[in-house]
Amino acid sequence: MKRRNFLKLFPTAGAGAFAVNGFPMRPFANQHLAQILSDCNGVEDRVLVLIQLKGGNDGINTIIPIPYYDTYANLRPIIKVPETGPEKYINLDNSLPNKDRVGLHPVMNGLKYLYDKGWMNVVQGVGYENLNQSHFKGTDLWMSGGDGTPDRFNIRSGWMGRALNAFFPNVKGEPIPDMQYPLGIQIGDPNPALGFHTETEHQNAINLYGQDPEGFYSLVQTIGGEPIKNVPNSEYGDELRYIMGVEKAVDAYSYYITQAFEAGSNAITAYPQTTLAHQLKTVARLIKGGCKTKIYLCNMGGFDTHGNQLPPEGTILDGGHASLLRNLSDAVRTFFDDLQGLNLADQVMACTFSEFGRCARENGSAGTDHGTLAPMFIFGKGARGGVNGTNVNLDNLTNDNQLQGQQFDYRQVFTTLLQDWLGAANNILEATMFEGYAKIPLINSQFLVSPDCYLDGTLTDVFDPVSSADRMQIYPNPASARIEISFNSPSAVDGLLTLHSLGGSLLQINNIRMQAGPNFYYFDVRAYPPGNYFVRIEDKQSGQAKVSKLIINR
Repeated sequence: MKRRNFLKLFPTAGAGAFAVNGFPMRPFANQHLAQILSDCNGVEDRVLVLIQLKGGNDGINTIIPIPYYDTYANLRPIIKVPETGPEKYINLDNSLPNKDRVGLHPVMNGLKYLYDKGWMNVVQGVGYENLNQSHFKGTDLWMSGGDGTPDRFNIRSGWMGRALNAFFPNVKGEPIPDMQYPLGIQIGDPNPALGFHTETEHQNAINLYGQDPEGFYSLVQTIGGEPIKNVPNSEYGDELRYIMGVEKAVDAYSYYITQAFEAGSNAITAYPQTTLAHQLKTVARLIKGGCKTKIYLCNMGGFDTHGNQLPPEGTILDGGHASLLRNLSDAVRTFFDDLQGLNLADQVMACTFSEFGRCARENGSAGTDHGTLAPMFIFGKGARGGVNGTNVNLDNLTNDNQLQGQQFDYRQVFTTLLQDWLGAANNILEATMFEGYAKIPLINSQFLVSPDCYLDGTLTDVFDPVSSADRMQIYPNPASARIEISFNSPSAVDGLLTLHSLGGSLLQINNIRMQAGPNFYYFDVRAYPPGNYFVRIEDKQSGQAKVSKLIINR
């Protein structure tokens, strides 16, 4: 396999990244992944694969609303999927009530196979408040966990980054020796996704390009460059030390990801020769090779189908949208067949999303314009097979022929996957900004994470989980100006006392000398706006820490 060198890019406020022999891969975070659980059905090994359908997928031609077929056909006389003949839609599930019956686009036999197997769930009518129809802003809102309301329209960090930071907090932002793999990897896109962007000031960012014919990624070598000598003892020096730490982390990640790739394999080698299939093939091989990454973000583009959903000469099976749906369906089926052959199907769940749906009425170019609501798909052995929700009502459109009547907020889907699949405790949902979103029945009861097995990130990171005497106390809490932090330390050691935003960014840091027995420290919090924060005290010797939530209220 060919070796290629890393190309070092500048440290950015986005997610860390590199592409290996083809599609860029973006590793997120230098965090501690070690979680030891027992009797929890392998929760610590579970993986979430997100598949972004870039451009705004046409949900009505993906999932055809059978009860409204006549209205659908009138709205789309050219590009409709027929209800009879060789091009007719696939009746997804005859057992559904008549009002809920749906047709699947006829090229999506792979998804029909997964549905019949009980490995697919459809979530109908997904959107968010004041849905935005801009590609760029719409994508940012999905990636950030935002919506069209003023308070959530300009969130600067991504929900994936916030969730992973809360799962596995790391104050100093430096690689921890036993953290061999990035918690998140973006694959298939050279541009950093906002989803893995955290509130921290810097993250590592590198790229390595080149795709081999098999869709695999070549061996990763090194980032290169000599460390800077005589780093000054100043804020500038701190930044230089951070950047050098990032380079070391990149080297470590490249080594271990390459090691996982070489140790891994695929049970199915004949994947479809498409971009998404190559990405998923690599994900399967990395998981098989022991990579402990928790969230993968894959993507396929082309869904901005303003034209050519039906070609001038041909059928609905030949159009541009049909080609996209066929590629998605075939790639996802092959991926899960591969995982089953690798005995990894119990570990992986996948989910599709797109920035918006399409207009209910076709345009004059045999296509559709930007719309609103759309379905989401959930895939995996652990999925609760079936359909959540009912068909969008095509007799109840806006004046400009847009779908209305949202049934689910997209954050309900991600909340469910974070908690019921990955085992996020409530405090992690809160840090992710997904608290308060009702969950949806997406996970098979056999795979549903018990609350006893939730991973509560920072709140379990304590000196002594048994002894209440060692717990940190904050007074007053809520606070408005000054807080007292008190705790017991088992010994005299050097430590770090830090204050963090809810998203994980470091706001204050103090080197302290903890005394054996009672300790008291103080923070002035008048400079910070009202909201939720975390105070953390770390024992530098052991790396263990106490974390407590702080509310600033004025």
